[in-house]
Amino acid sequence: MTLNDTLIERLETSRAKMIANLDEIDKNRKIYPLWTIREIIAHLSGWDDAVIAFVRAVVAGDAPATPAMRGMDVYNAETVATREGLSYDQIYREYIQTRNTLVELIRAMPEAKITEKFILPWGGEGSLMDIVNIFGPHEEEHAEDIRKLIEEAK
Repeated sequence: MTLNDTLIERLETSRAKMIANLDEIDKNRKIYPLWTIREIIAHLSGWDDAVIAFVRAVVAGDAPATPAMRGMDVYNAETVATREGLSYDQIYREYIQTRNTLVELIRAMPEAKITEKFILPWGGEGSLMDIVNIFGPHEEEHAEDIRKLIEEAK
């Protein structure tokens, strides 16, 4: 298995765990104080956008941008706010599409670039491997929080 395959498998596993809960949770139920499931998947799409830009820059030989340099909370709020006027269905479609785009970019990425260090979307230095090892578990944390609320409602 290549590193590309390992990263793709990690991302697909976390996404599957999240999707498994989406049909069972009330779309208007607050998951966190200010977020429903709509905002959570908008937030996850926003991070996929940042990683897509990172991968594209790395492959092109450019310095990756730092869209979250002002902090994770600011970036999270911005990514959710930019999707504010979209319906749940539109946000869900984007959620699926951004991950599909990211997987295709990783599939085509030179394997040597996966562990090479670059500036991360939030600043600091790390690799695509580091990013996926952060965001896979992060998505699973959201999935687990949702699963717990589903269980409590039964």
